[in-house]
Amino acid sequence: MSDPGFQTPASVAELQHQLRTVDYLADRGLATATLIALRLGRPLLLEGEVGVGKTELAKCLAKLTGRQLIRLQCYEGIDPHQALYEWDYARQMLHVRALSEHELADARTIGGLYSEEFLLERPLLQAVRAGSNAVLLIDEIDRADDEFEAFLLELLSDFQVTIPEVGTVSAAGRPLVILTSNRTRELHDALKRRCLYHWIGYPTVSEETDIVRVRAPEATEKLTSKVVDAVHRLRDMDLAKPPGVAETLDWVHALGAVGADDLRGDTATDTLGSVIKDRDDLEAVTSDISRVVPHG
Repeated sequence: MSDPGFQTPASVAELQHQLRTVDYLADRGLATATLIALRLGRPLLLEGEVGVGKTELAKCLAKLTGRQLIRLQCYEGIDPHQALYEWDYARQMLHVRALSEHELADARTIGGLYSEEFLLERPLLQAVRAGSNAVLLIDEIDRADDEFEAFLLELLSDFQVTIPEVGTVSAAGRPLVILTSNRTRELHDALKRRCLYHWIGYPTVSEETDIVRVRAPEATEKLTSKVVDAVHRLRDMDLAKPPGVAETLDWVHALGAVGADDLRGDTATDTLGSVIKDRDDLEAVTSDISRVVPHG
């Protein structure tokens, strides 16, 4: 259930403050797009590099508003039934077997197999039924194919689902919808037209330092400053997978786990696996670690 005490913020600055209370730091552009989505009930499409906080925004909005977070993780080959609903065939077979043993199976009982009792709700149907009590996160929509993207168009327009054996299920109110994309492929204009849009880039040094202070308050100012500077140098290198903000936080936590209160060449090399997630990148950075963590 949504929090009855939550009121849509009166201003962008107020929303920024509220998001900070759930440990999310949004710049003015992102906070503005989010506020418009809250007020108009429009889906919000977030694109950007991996690890810059797209998914995290949906999680924090659910926490802030007291709504249920319903997450649909997209992947190559996902189809509407996997996202909407499926029938519990195992339970259906057991039910038929039990009826047969008692010679109770007839046309009516067989027809009853396709009822709510045997319906397995998947994220999209869950979101339709939850309505305005939900934040629906459609994560990495760019991983799905064109057909699935086309299927989403009608859902995002009407928020109703027709189940042939059950009937039409309509949302009593619109959930807050957040879609994310890492731009592994270009999304169709039809989907973009149904959404508000915002690009989340890498934060500045100052912004990322603030994020680390909020998310890893146990880290010293010296360690925080050095890690953030090092991550920005890594992003300037020609890496296959540049680190996102999530990796910055992972690096800070990893250094804390080994008892390091400073970032030097040796401690950086020992903990690189928390920030670099590609073998070729790891070798390139290790061989030139002084570029990432200068002496002195």
